[in-house]
Amino acid sequence: MRHWRSALAYTGVLTLGYLAGASGVSPFRPAAAQDKALSKPNAKLSAAIIALSEAADSQKTDGNYEAITQGVNSFLVLSGGGNARADLESGSGVDPETYGALYAGQAIPELADQITKDDNGRLTFNGQVIQMYSKSKLQRVYANRLKLAGTR
Repeated sequence: MRHWRSALAYTGVLTLGYLAGASGVSPFRPAAAQDKALSKPNAKLSAAIIALSEAADSQKTDGNYEAITQGVNSFLVLSGGGNARADLESGSGVDPETYGALYAGQAIPELADQITKDDNGRLTFNGQVIQMYSKSKLQRVYANRLKLAGTR
């Protein structure tokens, strides 16, 4: 008789918990901060995106910026400029943002057909494996970014 009451009590608590969760009565709500942040950019984010785009245009006018992916390459802009096309064609490596965008299929249309994957799934440009900058080059670029930002 005692086990029967315990089983009934456990079943009741489990049922109440299920009903509370399914009906949304619980005081706990799922985290939705990220969803809201992604769906509606705030004014500061919009201003930063506009400023980045204007900086890219300025660097391009000065001959210090060439991206090979769709949209603004913030890595190149914040590093003082760069030429992603020359980096790609030299085979010495591309910046991390360019690499990520190429991997995601965001190459500019004029280069898209030349960027494929080999049998091992590696990105290639005209048959040559695309690599990211070497560690030493990344260190130099990040040091320059800090210098440009006035923090070093």
